[in-house]
Amino acid sequence: MLSFESDYIQGAHGKILERLVETNLEPESGYGNDRFCAQAKEKIREACGCPEADVFFLVGGTQTNLVMVDAFLRQHEGVAAAKTGHVSIHEAGAIERTGHKVLELPEQRGKLDPRELTEYLEKFWQDENYEHMVFPGMVYLTHPTEYGTLYTKKELEEISGICHKYKIPLYLDGARLGYGLASRETDVTLSLIARCCDAFYIGGTKVGALCGEAVVFPQGNMPPHFLTLVKQRGALLAKGRLLGIQFDTLFTDELYLTISRHAIEMAELLKEVLREKGIAFFLESPTNQQFVILENGRMEELKKQAAFSFWEKLDETHTIVRFVTSWATRREDIEKLREIL
Repeated sequence: MLSFESDYIQGAHGKILERLVETNLEPESGYGNDRFCAQAKEKIREACGCPEADVFFLVGGTQTNLVMVDAFLRQHEGVAAAKTGHVSIHEAGAIERTGHKVLELPEQRGKLDPRELTEYLEKFWQDENYEHMVFPGMVYLTHPTEYGTLYTKKELEEISGICHKYKIPLYLDGARLGYGLASRETDVTLSLIARCCDAFYIGGTKVGALCGEAVVFPQGNMPPHFLTLVKQRGALLAKGRLLGIQFDTLFTDELYLTISRHAIEMAELLKEVLREKGIAFFLESPTNQQFVILENGRMEELKKQAAFSFWEKLDETHTIVRFVTSWATRREDIEKLREIL
């Protein structure tokens, strides 16, 4: 069966598997204190243009988000996020489990609007009863968003300026960051993200790795005892080399961007096929996630030959579904989908 269900349905890029096999019997210290992690960190610093950055490898996105929120916030603080943000709807309450509230804000095509963020923060601090409320202690963004949309350079700089004004950190979830950087419609770079954010992570799980995310603290501002906090949250991998090898490979010869560009090329071809077949788009996405509207009967028939993700009900007879391309999507897969449609 064809599958456009997600970007982590295959294992890992072949070059990563080769490196894992080649280095399998080499003894290395645990918990990220190995030469592979050290090499990967240097390559990530160079790619981000921040030589003083702290870099830490974690296993998955949910673990990373909950650790980062807990590391940055004090007990009385919450994290401001778009109501469609991953921490708001798809973390199974992991953030709230740390004791911190997700402060949901309106979203515009999956994004936080700088003006609405400013309005929210102004109202909070103008409220004479603010000491009885959950303080906004940080701002959370996803790039690309859950709807495959992207922040612009101007938007990121504006949100960063707002966070600096209110002295709260800006944290960016980059689970699919490669696909955002590779988009044909973006003016955002890794170095820009490093300048605008207090911390962000470069997603590996969804961009060619077996597992793993690389957290970057651009100004060398990793919180004290961060490793201990990671371990308390059950997110520290003893065989940290497995993460180091993967990111060392992804950031050698620009493999990370190369495979991300392939996914974007496949997404553009996918859009051509969907439009050719008269399928309506829910919104325009410049990345590897495409959201379309299917009549329920057609959707059920298509399910028999191709996998895709339910997103939400549009009305009684139509459903919004998601098709996703990845580093592993083949042109023949999309041609086969054209035949089926």
